Amino acid sequence: MPTETTGFTATSAASLVDALETVERNPRRLGRAAVRKRSKALTYLGLVIASCVAVFPLLFMVFSSFKDDQQIFADLGSLKAFLPTGHLSLDNYSGVFERVPAVRFITNSLIVTVTIVLLGLIVNSMIGFAISRMRWKGKNIVLSLVLATLMVPFETIAVPLVYWVAKLPSLQWVVDGFLVKQGMLNTYQVQILPFVANALSIFLFAQHFGEIPKEIDEAARVDGASWWTIYLRIIVPLSGPTFATVAIITMLPAWNSYLWPLMVIQEESMRPASVGMQYFFQLNPVWGQIMAYGTLITLPVLIIFALFQRSFVASLAGTAVKG
Repeated sequence: MPTETTGFTATSAASLVDALETVERNPRRLGRAAVRKRSKALTYLGLVIASCVAVFPLLFMVFSSFKDDQQIFADLGSLKAFLPTGHLSLDNYSGVFERVPAVRFITNSLIVTVTIVLLGLIVNSMIGFAISRMRWKGKNIVLSLVLATLMVPFETIAVPLVYWVAKLPSLQWVVDGFLVKQGMLNTYQVQILPFVANALSIFLFAQHFGEIPKEIDEAARVDGASWWTIYLRIIVPLSGPTFATVAIITMLPAWNSYLWPLMVIQEESMRPASVGMQYFFQLNPVWGQIMAYGTLITLPVLIIFALFQRSFVASLAGTAVKG
């Protein structure tokens, strides 16, 4: 008579025996797999905690910008502070534009930041190209001096720099053309020119350009290409992630600059967005408006980073592998 099928055949038994023998032969391999899984779990846990630490303040700022001060303080003791709960409105945002010329401040920051980034990419990449690709005496000394400036805090040279920019000539646009006057105070130039050349940007460009095979330059020179052609047609197209990285690390301090504009800008019409924050702490601060203004000046940074994050991460990963 045929026996009833139980789902456990001789083949299954043999497979089970083989698996048990494998475990007995390779206990170390299973131990290593468990360690790898535990390490991966701890890594993801750490990333989640770090993300929460970074994101929660932003969530608090954004959602608090839609609440009144009473609601903000009432929610501080619970998770409601990080959630869009309660009565939400745009009153804080309308109050921002009534209290300060926010559009003018943000426009000034955009002009200064974009100009610093564009000029910085051009100037610093050309310096990095000259140091890493061209042959000339003393380039290592020049690079060492450039890197030495990273050790000098900006606060130590701020006061002498104010003295010099007050003496240097500046261009001012008038109806008939440009007018040269003494002193750069209260101009866009004083907010831009001191920060175009950047030691860290020069180092990053020189480091990346130096990793590109120099045989490319020799072949291009044999074909009659100039150094300018090599820079524009060969090196720049191969360095997109590095340009994106330098753009981001140049944009952040330029957009958040506070001390320098506070020292050299006295006219309200020329002040950047970061200096405009001090207006909200005069007399009685309205915390909802402070959060709304903080959200307005933070959004451009987040948008730019979101657009260039892939290039930024790719450049950092490439630098880590090469280093």
